[in-house]
Amino acid sequence: MGHMTRRLTGHLLSLLCVCAFAQAAAARCEDHVPQARPQNTARDVVGQDLDTIQERGYITFAAYEDFPPWSYEEGGKPVGVDIEIGRLIAGDLGVEARFNLVAPGETLEADLRNWIWKGPVVGGAVANVMLHVPYDSEFACRVEQVVFTGQYHVEEIAIAYRKDAYPEDPPVPAYFRFDTVAVENDSIADFYLSAFPGGQLGHNVSRLPTMAQAMQALADGETMAAMGPLAQLEAGLQDGLAVHTPPLPGFAVGNWTAGVAVHFGYRPLAYAVEDAIYAAISDGRMAAIFAAHGLSFRPPELR
Repeated sequence: MGHMTRRLTGHLLSLLCVCAFAQAAAARCEDHVPQARPQNTARDVVGQDLDTIQERGYITFAAYEDFPPWSYEEGGKPVGVDIEIGRLIAGDLGVEARFNLVAPGETLEADLRNWIWKGPVVGGAVANVMLHVPYDSEFACRVEQVVFTGQYHVEEIAIAYRKDAYPEDPPVPAYFRFDTVAVENDSIADFYLSAFPGGQLGHNVSRLPTMAQAMQALADGETMAAMGPLAQLEAGLQDGLAVHTPPLPGFAVGNWTAGVAVHFGYRPLAYAVEDAIYAAISDGRMAAIFAAHGLSFRPPELR
C-alpha cells in the first residue's frame, strides 16, 4: 500500500499544487495542445465495447492491490469498497464482475496506459474499467486516451487521535509542534506536515511504511495521533480512538474525488458505468456500501 499511496501522492501534489497557483489565471484546458490519439490494437479492442460485454456476460475491472479498505485480497478473493462498487456496476449492466488486482506504477498515466488503453509490456491485459482513479480536470485534458467518469466519493485528509491524549479538543496540525503524530511515509499527510511553516513539526512525525501500521502505532500508544486519508484512518479505528477532519491551512490537496476510467473509444460503456454509479448514489446503495465498511461517505456534487 505504501507504493500505491506514494504514487497517488505524487500525482495529486503535481496536479493540485499547480492548480493552487494557476487556477485563476487560465481556464480549464486553455493551454492544452491535443494529442494524437493512438489507434486501437488487436489486443485492446477485443471485449471492450458495451455490446460485447453484455453478450459475453462479464465486465473486467482493474483495482489496486493491497489498498484497504478500498481493494485487497482476503481468503484468496478480492474484497473492499471498490470491489463492491465494481459488483454494483456489473449488476446494473446485467453481467458478472471480474477483477484484476494490479500493482501501481510510478505514475497515474502509467497505470492508465497499462490497464485501460494500451496494456502492460509483459503479462496482463487492459480492463474495461479502472477503479479508484483520482479526478482532476487539467489532468483529464492531457490524457485524452481515457474517459474519466463515474465520480463516486470525495476523499479527504483527516486526523485520528487517542481520546485519552485529547479528552477535550481534538488535535489540529499546529499541535504537532509538541505532540507526536504518525503518517505513512512519503504520503500527502507527510508532505503537508514536513512543509509546515518553519519546519517546526519534523521531530514529532513518525513515518511508517503503511497507514495501517501508523494506525496500529496509534492504538498501541506509540503516538498521540495519526494523519492520512479519512477512510484509511476509519478502517484502522480501535477502542479509545477517534477521528475528525479539521481545517488544513495553506493546503491545496486536502481533498480530491475518486472515480473510474474507461478507454476513450468506448463512450457507450463510459455512459453506462456513469449512470450505474449515479443511480447508486441517488438511491442510497453507494452510502450503504460505505456504511457496511464503517466508513463515512461524502458524495460528489450530483450532476
